[in-house]
Order: sequence, then C-alpha cells, then structure tokens
Amino acid sequence: MHEIQANQLDITFFVPCYNEEKNVTKTLNTIISAVNKTELSFEIVVVDDKSEDLTKEVVSKYINQNESQNIILRENKVNLGLGRGYIDTAFFSRGEHYMLVNGDNAEHEETLLKLLNDVGKFDMIIPYFGSNDKRHSMRVNISKVFTLIINLISGYKMKYYNGPVIHKRFNVMRWSPDTHGFAYQAEIIVKVLDEKGTFQEVLIENLDRTEGSSKAFTIKNILAVSHSILQIFLRRIRKLLFY
Repeated sequence: MHEIQANQLDITFFVPCYNEEKNVTKTLNTIISAVNKTELSFEIVVVDDKSEDLTKEVVSKYINQNESQNIILRENKVNLGLGRGYIDTAFFSRGEHYMLVNGDNAEHEETLLKLLNDVGKFDMIIPYFGSNDKRHSMRVNISKVFTLIINLISGYKMKYYNGPVIHKRFNVMRWSPDTHGFAYQAEIIVKVLDEKGTFQEVLIENLDRTEGSSKAFTIKNILAVSHSILQIFLRRIRKLLFY
C-alpha cells in the first residue's frame, strides 16, 4: 500500500481528467519532459473524474509502460468537479509544492518549464497570458471581465486568477475554498495575498485545445463561479470591518 508522508517530494502535479482519452498521454509526456529538465523530485497524480470514455484505461496503460515514473491514478466514483478534485488531491499528495496541469494538453513544455524554474522562490507562481492569449475572443473577454471583478472586490491588481498556478501545498489545504467550480483558484490566491504571501507573475503562452472543448461554460460552473465571487466579496467586507 502506498504510504503517504508530507512533503517527501518537491512538487505534485495534479492532472484532472474528464473524457480526456485523446489528450492525457500527451499531457503526461509534456509534464515528464519538462520536469526532467529541472532537479525537482515529483509525482503525478491523475484523477479520473468519472469519465465516460477510456481515460482511465489509457492512463493505466501509460503507468504500466512507464513504471520508472512516479504516476498515480485515482478514480472518482462520482463526478466531483475540478475545484473539489483540486482540493481533495492536495490532502493525500506528497509534494511541498502543488501544480494543476489539466489533462487536455493545453500547456506546452516551455510553459511548464518557465513556471517550474521559480519553484521554491515564492509562495505562489501565477501565470498570465497578456497579449499571448490564443483562446477564442469570447473566452479571452470573459477572463478579462472575471479578473477585473476579482481585482475590484479584493483590492488587488493581479493579471490573472487561473491557469497552472504553483502553490505551496500547505496553502491549498489551509485556505481551501468551498466550491466545485472553476473559480477556486481565485479564492485561494486572494486568501494567500491576504496572508501576505509572496508571489511571482509569469508571462506564458497558451495553446489551442487539441481535442474536445472547454468544460467551463456550464450552468453548474457559472453558479459556482458566482458563489466564489460572493465569497471573496464577503471576505473583503469582513477584513475591512474587523481587521
């Protein structure tokens, strides 16, 4: 049985997958290639979120063919969503640092390496796209509006509140938000900033998704994002009134 101890490794990569059979192999290859160019010890935890395709079979085969790599597959019995999976996985991982890399192969090796080069220097390493954002214009504009809203209600001036952020794993566990949606990252970032955590913003490029489509624009996730925005707003009010 795999014995879990805190911070045995430098970093844990959390790879959430929901119907990513066509992308997850490329994702794992990209992570391994990038991290092997550093001196970081690592593990990869792939979480299959009750996929309806062959994602878990593809990952199991990959693990069997790459036994020298530290890769773990966990299977959710029900679909829990990205935010819940991100928080839950942090509690049984072994890295001092913690990084989300989505299973859809959206980040390329140069992006990951650029972020990994700053591991250990800051509490948070936060990517942003700037003028390099290659997503559909609607997604770009929604991201800009979301960032503007979070900055307005939190009082900060961050460039982005999402993507493959690298955190101290302790902070993810300590300041874990109560959300299943895609805005969990904004809640954690704002709370770490409230606690005077250090950070570095890193300009990266993003890729168009190779297979499938974004799962962000669903009624369930829109409601979850709204909940996160409300939580950040209420926290700011409490901070202004009582601290």
